[in-house]
Amino acid sequence: MSDIISAQSVLLDQHAASREEAIGIIALKAAELGIADDADALRQAFMAREAMGETGMTDGFAIPHAKSASVARAAVVVLKNAEPLDWPSFDEKPVTCAIALMVPDGEAGSEHIRLLSKTATLLMNGGFKGLVHQSSDPAEIAAAIQKGIEG
Repeated sequence: MSDIISAQSVLLDQHAASREEAIGIIALKAAELGIADDADALRQAFMAREAMGETGMTDGFAIPHAKSASVARAAVVVLKNAEPLDWPSFDEKPVTCAIALMVPDGEAGSEHIRLLSKTATLLMNGGFKGLVHQSSDPAEIAAAIQKGIEG
């Protein structure tokens, strides 16, 4: 799955004022990149999942994820926000980096679980977290995520 993420899917220095706005930016980017054909439907799918429980992890990361008929292919979009966002998380700390996962409805079981599991495993790696927090190179961030998901 070589096209799960690209440098164009990594949004740096964003200025979302809320979790909802960050998810809206992610959904719009997914539509712009052809990952989804309906940004609003994707945003709604993300928000429906957010209503079910925390997607905020620890150390400033969140893994919002959505299954939607509007999604054409499994993909990842990363949003790094300039300011910490209030985002329900396991460590109750704000989020600065959202690694958003999206899959078509038809891949909701296996591919969704695989992406979520691989991404959660990446977030247990201090080196990976440091790279993502410190890097200002979209290609470097995309490559680290791609490598972790393929591994």
